[in-house]
Amino acid sequence: MFTTRFAPSPTGRLHKGHAFSALTAWTAARAEGGRFLLRVEDIDPTRCRPEFETGIVEDLTWLGLDWEEPVRRQSDHLPDYASVVQTLRTRGLLYRCFRTRKEILDGIGDAPHGAVEAVRPGPHAPDDEAGMLGEGRAFAWRLSLDRAREALGGARWDRLSFIEEGEGPQGERGLIRALPETAGDVVLARKDAGTAYHLAVTHDDALQGVSHVIRGQDLFEATHIQALIQALMDWPTPVYRHHRLVIGTDGRRFAKRDGAVTLRALRASGLTSEAARAELGF
Repeated sequence: MFTTRFAPSPTGRLHKGHAFSALTAWTAARAEGGRFLLRVEDIDPTRCRPEFETGIVEDLTWLGLDWEEPVRRQSDHLPDYASVVQTLRTRGLLYRCFRTRKEILDGIGDAPHGAVEAVRPGPHAPDDEAGMLGEGRAFAWRLSLDRAREALGGARWDRLSFIEEGEGPQGERGLIRALPETAGDVVLARKDAGTAYHLAVTHDDALQGVSHVIRGQDLFEATHIQALIQALMDWPTPVYRHHRLVIGTDGRRFAKRDGAVTLRALRASGLTSEAARAELGF
């Protein structure tokens, strides 16, 4: 059955870009007589707040959207993700990385072959790792692309792909070869949450039976590594529909970090939901 979702992180109030994405997914589900899910991706304990989750529901309700209950809140299911991490660890696909973000960025500048090489730091030497563990140093679990390639085998690795029914940033569409090496050895679990975005989102898409992932083009590149995780875990790869990004009068896409005008502020200014939908083409 056609099933899609809108999966915001409660790290701020929604803006027009979020509204466009949610309406695009909701309209597609209604057109197909399918399911529309709301998922709250709140695995970042330092930035996610309950009041922002409440705001998400308020804004989507104002837009006229409805969804299946119950809403899946990722922070309620951390043991699910920990189980996947353990499975990948047991298969030897993950390694501990004690490097800080600054050390990774410094490595990019020093790398002779560019950034892709720099985000594949590889495991620490056994003695060094033992010492850092003994010191109680924080670490993340990274997915080893080298081990993942070995686990799948060369032929299956070469066949990694996904279907794009929308359009990527460069006009990509149709059957697309997945190139996980462009993402490097991504982090799949952090100490503070026990999971990270790529692992949690692919797990939940599989668990919830999501057949179509409808989201903005800014997440197109993430699809390459997510297709690899799906293959490693024998999870189905959904069909993807990446859509254009909503651009403001300044020519930049709406973003929380840039202080984009929120739907709450627009509502307070007197904008009706009908006018907001019409402005976005719905």
